[in-house]
Amino acid sequence: MNILPFEKQVQVIAALTEGCSIRATERLTDVHRDTIMRLGVRVGEGCARLHGAMMRNLQVSLIEMDEQWAFIGKKQKRVKIDDAPDMGDCYVWVALDATTKAVLSYVVGKRTGREALAIATDLRARILNRPQITADGFGPYVGAIDYAFGRDVDFAQIVKDYAAVTGNDAAHRYSPGEVIATTKTVVCGNPDPTKISTSYVERFNLSTRMHMRRFTRLTSGFSRKLENHQAAISLHFAFYNFVRVHETLRVTPAMALGVTDHVWTIGELVHAALSAPEPSPLPGPGQQTLPGLTAAQAKGETRGSYRGPRGPRKLRLIPGGRS
Repeated sequence: MNILPFEKQVQVIAALTEGCSIRATERLTDVHRDTIMRLGVRVGEGCARLHGAMMRNLQVSLIEMDEQWAFIGKKQKRVKIDDAPDMGDCYVWVALDATTKAVLSYVVGKRTGREALAIATDLRARILNRPQITADGFGPYVGAIDYAFGRDVDFAQIVKDYAAVTGNDAAHRYSPGEVIATTKTVVCGNPDPTKISTSYVERFNLSTRMHMRRFTRLTSGFSRKLENHQAAISLHFAFYNFVRVHETLRVTPAMALGVTDHVWTIGELVHAALSAPEPSPLPGPGQQTLPGLTAAQAKGETRGSYRGPRGPRKLRLIPGGRS
């Protein structure tokens, strides 16, 4: 059995994270496209495990949530009755820290209440404090946030009204409509009106389309399988959080959030992803404790240790704060 050298694996993943297609990566690295596909899926699945293990016990004050459209196999209007249920519209739901620009939580699926509930409960399990959350006007967010956070959240929704686009030429069809009005609605708590916004997560959507070929519009680079689509998203989000230096922050989002203390290389990301074990289950709403620790350790009464990217490190737990 032939095994791709690690240096070549790093080259392949580097090309994929910069938005190259499978065939473009094949030409650049001289690696067969089937090997590229298998490696991308394997590293992407490892990145999902890495995200689950590292993005925990966070102190985040301002969160923006949004959904971004893509499709699997074919556009929704071409889906037939006997097609697989994964075919057609596919959304990635993202919860972004508006301060550090880090991806805190994400879910891949349809645009229904089930996915809204999934990302709300996952987000609640990852953060320790009471946050302010802003989402768009999608109705199921209200019940999902209420179930996951209860009264321990300041939640608002923002709805943007766009002017009708006239004409059928390219300049009109592929240009966004003009925003003519925005409506901000406080759902629960007492959110700061000046911080009710989804601007940062909408800007992040542009980065997603630039760095993932599967999200580029009007091309043949779309995903044919949901598993491959999920792996590509996990790979991009791990690259974005740990490797890519944010131009405004001058550090990576993970460094700004305090999850890591250095800028990761592609090689370090690949190694961490391929060796990442399955993370322990996240706690349910209202049950946030550090996974794998005793009750005394979770209350900050003892000292413990954990294995970071550079080996075992000592930690002291501060009640209500970061380790």
